[in-house]
Amino acid sequence: MQSFDEVSAAPAPVARPGLRLLLLPLVILAGMGLSVEAGLLGPLGEQVGHLWATLSIFGVGSAILFLLLLFAGPQKGPALTDLPRWQLIGGFLGPMYVVVLTLATPHIGIAMTMIAILSGQVGKSVLIDHFGWFGATRKKVNGERWLALGLIVAALILIARG
Repeated sequence: MQSFDEVSAAPAPVARPGLRLLLLPLVILAGMGLSVEAGLLGPLGEQVGHLWATLSIFGVGSAILFLLLLFAGPQKGPALTDLPRWQLIGGFLGPMYVVVLTLATPHIGIAMTMIAILSGQVGKSVLIDHFGWFGATRKKVNGERWLALGLIVAALILIARG
């Protein structure tokens, strides 16, 4: 079993330029889906409770994934029991993210929630890229990345004031 340090030093696969062009709109659409999810979760959490709303979202998602796995056939790769335990942290982070969406959205609005999440995501992503954590390809923080992060923080402030 590999440790965190061993995996973080491994080179990450590099996407081909054509694949990158196809993935970018897909990722943007997924981001739009998160805004819709926040809009749905806020009122649902107010009606049934924040934890029940989170459970319902993960229950529906788990059922859909189960059906997809049934029709997708055998999956390649090691068994979950063979993976380093730290790689399973996402199973904890996902529900925490959804609970925060459910709690925050009714009080601060979808735009503020999403830009705050975006600022946290980009800030942490810059660090992950810079240090090559989790097997990511190392990309040093440069002036353009600092500027991008600063603009996102500026957007957060402007939306908060607006």
